[in-house]
Amino acid sequence: MVVGRGMRLLAGAMILACMVLVGPSAPAGAPLARALPVDAAKEVVPNRVMTWNMCNPCEESNADRAAVIATYAPQVIGLQEACARDVARIRDYLESLYGLDYHVEYATVLQSWGRCGGVPWNPGGFGQAVLSASPMTDRVAVEYPDGGSEDRGYMAVTTQVGDRPVRLFNTHLAQRSQEAVRARQIRAFAAAVSRHERAIALGDFNAVPDAPELAPMWELATDTDPQCQPSSTGICEPTTDWYSKFDYIFLRGITRLGHAVHPTPYSDHHLVHTDVDST
Repeated sequence: MVVGRGMRLLAGAMILACMVLVGPSAPAGAPLARALPVDAAKEVVPNRVMTWNMCNPCEESNADRAAVIATYAPQVIGLQEACARDVARIRDYLESLYGLDYHVEYATVLQSWGRCGGVPWNPGGFGQAVLSASPMTDRVAVEYPDGGSEDRGYMAVTTQVGDRPVRLFNTHLAQRSQEAVRARQIRAFAAAVSRHERAIALGDFNAVPDAPELAPMWELATDTDPQCQPSSTGICEPTTDWYSKFDYIFLRGITRLGHAVHPTPYSDHHLVHTDVDST
């Protein structure tokens, strides 16, 4: 009896020690908040808009992805190659680990077990997503009639950028070698953007700035990279690991204030953000 009581006391002490180390409410497997750079944003930055192709399939940690987003804390971010379950976890980590509260809207273009996991009869949704610090309304999700080698589409929402409502578009166009398909997609995308005097159109366009198929976007809007022009003379900062600019934040009726590109170890596309004048 004495031995049994001693074992119980020892087990209780071990459990108490674990609770002190882990915390009484930490769920199993919950990540710890990753330390952010000293110059990281402390809260959501008003007027900051971001785009990021997260890379998929890539076996990256959603906690690490959340830490990268938290470093720059945009008011709005458009994600491409996004699995709905991953985005939900990223959103939860942003809130629980960094105190950043975002609303989420999705635009799934396909159900993909290979890309997004799940079970064969309920695979994960794959496509675009938007996270915004303000509520979003009038969500539209459109799948292009011809996605090329893989289903592609765009989404649009109305949300606050700064303190004014803006129509925001997020797209992912056909792969690099499919210029003719991209040309049809861009015409449809540009037609939707053109209906709004104030709009932000962002995403992975899979086209360099002087690609002929990108002309409809240049006619409507200005990229936030001030050095980037729709000609071979423009000096555009690369946004991919292969030193091409494929990722854009086009502004229509909105003035840019700043622009930055940040390579990350978690995707073959860099994270791109801009600060804008919401007035």
